[in-house]
Amino acid sequence: MTLTPEVRWIATPEALDAACHEVAHADVIALDTEFYREKTFHPVPALIQFSAGGPAWLIDAQAVECTQRFRQLLSAGPLKLMHASSEDLEVLALWAGVTVAPLVDTQVAQGLLGEDPAIGYQRLVEHWTGQNLPKDETRSDWLQRPLSDAQCLYAALDVVYLVQVWECQREALERLGRSEWLEADCAELVAQAQRSSATDAKWYRRHRQLWRLSPRQIEAYRLLTTWRESEARRRNLPRGWLVNDRVLYGVAERMPENRHQLAEVDDIKPGLIKRDGETLLKWVKQAQQCQEQQLPAALPSPLSGEYKRRMKVLKQVVNQQAEQLGLAPEVLARRRDLEAMVGAHLTGQALPLPKGWRGELLAVSLQQALAEVEAA
Repeated sequence: MTLTPEVRWIATPEALDAACHEVAHADVIALDTEFYREKTFHPVPALIQFSAGGPAWLIDAQAVECTQRFRQLLSAGPLKLMHASSEDLEVLALWAGVTVAPLVDTQVAQGLLGEDPAIGYQRLVEHWTGQNLPKDETRSDWLQRPLSDAQCLYAALDVVYLVQVWECQREALERLGRSEWLEADCAELVAQAQRSSATDAKWYRRHRQLWRLSPRQIEAYRLLTTWRESEARRRNLPRGWLVNDRVLYGVAERMPENRHQLAEVDDIKPGLIKRDGETLLKWVKQAQQCQEQQLPAALPSPLSGEYKRRMKVLKQVVNQQAEQLGLAPEVLARRRDLEAMVGAHLTGQALPLPKGWRGELLAVSLQQALAEVEAA
């Protein structure tokens, strides 16, 4: 394959449907998107690229609304190939109003083959095909029209190699018996891409210093971040433009009762107090009035010996299994997954053990390791 693929521009619904007709019987469709997100919560779709291994179609998402035929192509039919798909899935859900399925993420596939689980697209293509793709347009303005020839080439190359790459990956995964692992992980990616109020309510768990807060302060931070996520989406503003996590953590830490106390929070801006101060105080008051039994549990300190011993043995289990499989340890278990298990074990809660194929490989060994630490 050359670095000068055939590129076809789509700027009308009729042209989009004609392209769908050409790939209707393909087994796989490679997909990618280009978008803008500097000043908004939601990504602004600029370009949708797809290919079935032949020409690359570039859909002008600023000029063309998604057609029913393309929605059907996205939500059913051929296997869709994407690389590092999380933001692209969000863009397509916004532009097309459907969930992309069935899906294979070639970055996830590469991780299951024992390679770098965060491998970029250019390195992936070079690994399987030997081709060195240009990187000049990585930070292009994709909303400008017309796009330059260099931009169109860059966008086309983002999809034309995916089919060839996937064929190599598929064969390697089948030899290792890991095809079902990939299917399960990609189904989870699709599920995670569907944002909801439930995911808003879990944002607070991302903060690394939650263990420093009391249960009532944690509840305040949970309420504040849940509001911020919903409100940023409603106003279509980047969450940091509305109010960042650091400020909300500071509010939860101080638990202010009035605007004067709120103004003492580090880095809080007068404009935020004027615009949303009463709302912030409302959520703090709700946390203050919450019944004790409804508060989240206090989190153990990661600096304690008990915590460190449990983390150490869990890491040993994961590292040993990863070494046997030739995988990066983070493919089997992320650090925050292990932290959640340690926290649950120290507070007497049910262990959030891994499920699916990871559970089959790790769950029993992780439980045994924690039991041995407790008995020692």
